[in-house]
Amino acid sequence: MKKLCLLVCMSLGLSATAMAEGDAEAGKAKSAVCAACHGPDGNSMIDMNPKIAGQHEKYIVKQLTEFKLASQTGGEEGRNNAVMNGMADPLSEQDMKDLAAYFSSQEPKAGETPEQYVEAVRALYQ
Repeated sequence: MKKLCLLVCMSLGLSATAMAEGDAEAGKAKSAVCAACHGPDGNSMIDMNPKIAGQHEKYIVKQLTEFKLASQTGGEEGRNNAVMNGMADPLSEQDMKDLAAYFSSQEPKAGETPEQYVEAVRALYQ
């Protein structure tokens, strides 16, 4: 029984190592292209571009993976976006993890919602 427990623990340790997390410093170095639309710290100044600062790492990796898949399948699969498909296509899995680690570690800045949308959004939320 002890050997079985040891084997299970070792397997869990190896799989955790295989799923290495991203490096925020490496992500910061790779984020220059992202900054053009999302801002240097992930807080976009342009309303049509989402703020990615403070987003969950796994969410960012998933979205980049989906954009890359759409690029590779001509939009048949994944999340198809003319701009983001091209941005995500050259990224490796480690690049995505590094970028996700960087942007998730950034502090999101509050935005403003025009008053005309507040009630409609409140109704949807509730």
